[in-house]
Amino acid sequence: MTAYLGHYSGLSHAADPSPLDGPASASISPDTAVASDSSTKISEGSAEKHLPKAQNVALDQPIDEPPAEPATTEADTPDAKTAAAATTQAKSKAANQASEAAQTDGPLADSVQEAKPEEPHLVLLGTEVPPATSTRLSWAPSQSFEGIYSATPVLVVNGAKPGPTLCLTAAVHGDELNGVETVRRVLYNLDANTLKGTVIGVPIVNLQGFHRSSRYLSDRRDLNRYFPGDPQGSSASRIAYSFFHELIKHCSAVVDLHTGSFYRTNLPQLRGDLLNPQVLKLTQSFGSTVVLHSEGTSGTLRRAAVDAGIPAVTLEAGAPMVLDEESVSHSVKGIRTLLNHLGMVSKFRLWGDPEPVYYNSTWQRAPQGGIVFSKVSLGQVVRKGDTLATVTNPITNVRTKIRSSYNGRVLGMALNQVVQPGFATHHIGIEASGDQFSKPQDVDIAPANSAQEKPQHNAATKTAEDAALLATQKHSDSPESEDSQGGDPREESLEADEE
Repeated sequence: MTAYLGHYSGLSHAADPSPLDGPASASISPDTAVASDSSTKISEGSAEKHLPKAQNVALDQPIDEPPAEPATTEADTPDAKTAAAATTQAKSKAANQASEAAQTDGPLADSVQEAKPEEPHLVLLGTEVPPATSTRLSWAPSQSFEGIYSATPVLVVNGAKPGPTLCLTAAVHGDELNGVETVRRVLYNLDANTLKGTVIGVPIVNLQGFHRSSRYLSDRRDLNRYFPGDPQGSSASRIAYSFFHELIKHCSAVVDLHTGSFYRTNLPQLRGDLLNPQVLKLTQSFGSTVVLHSEGTSGTLRRAAVDAGIPAVTLEAGAPMVLDEESVSHSVKGIRTLLNHLGMVSKFRLWGDPEPVYYNSTWQRAPQGGIVFSKVSLGQVVRKGDTLATVTNPITNVRTKIRSSYNGRVLGMALNQVVQPGFATHHIGIEASGDQFSKPQDVDIAPANSAQEKPQHNAATKTAEDAALLATQKHSDSPESEDSQGGDPREESLEADEE
């Protein structure tokens, strides 16, 4: 993983125009973040101040270290300097003549006035990204404890034609690796010349946790319980605020990639609020993928995006700390199918039969502590009373069975391990009838840059800090309510399994 991170860290400053020997710019302030939300697209020459323009690069090509420059070159010789000065003077004279001609009423002025305006450029993270451009930017949420920036790579493919802006986020929990590889495969295989719209990919949102192979930030807070953030709040709230306003507010739709956590694994599945018509439409665009209805816990990125009027879903697949080819391949295929349904790419792939939609789900728990061995597999259909697993006491050799309380399907499960009494071992999805959902609605092309542009689906707004505090006071077997800052960390964040 260290080598993999080194690859990404090499990307983070590829579009940074600042000289390396100059002073570092100040960390992102709330004023800067809000100002960046005022516009995501500008026309050529319409910006009040000059913005650095992103360099078009081949994202699928590895980054090579530039060769060391020799101490002296031919350009340093007197003859070369004289020739360069003469060339510069000639270019300046030609530019002045062209400027004078443009101010007259001649044919040149007419041709300038009749010129067709260029497609609007994307403005992201203080950088102008022209159409038909693939590039790498960097997002620096704040300074670390040592006062050193931790820049997070942001991959951008801005298509040649206008369309939606789809954002892919991964590793909000730093130990969830499948999403990192999924974002890489999707972004590195897009062609900016044929793409309609923009795809923004953030392979590693929680770089602090990724460095330490940890789910949490360095202060052990769960970043996915603090969105949309607070510029005056805790460290987690400030990071969440910066990310949400610098990136998510520019999106037409969001796919947040996750895995199970704490030695649990998930069947590839979508989580979304199926009562929201645009979210429902998104879930129907991933091909053969299981869908689980879930409004989302307050403070999660998905919930905050939907509350801001941006349709968002969570794509769960696999387990933490490992790269699972089957889960990654399914996720990549699902996102590519979504791109086709959004009209952003023209390739169409038919794959598999439609998967069921589950409106309800429940966790089955170990009645006793001991060694768990599952008797079922991910995706298996079970009936009420079926044996899901056995729990064996390693000292007394007493064996207890974990049985299903419902008819349903295994959406997630704990890996074979030693557990305490009450440990959540199997996540069972309960199929729902179609009349429980809203009618689907297409995703808007324009991103939601402000609360006024799109309706708020949750009028009773609370700060993410308060939501995280309230979540610690909930106690029930519902996976939506299991979120705490204390106690057994392996029992945290079981919102439909560790989103």
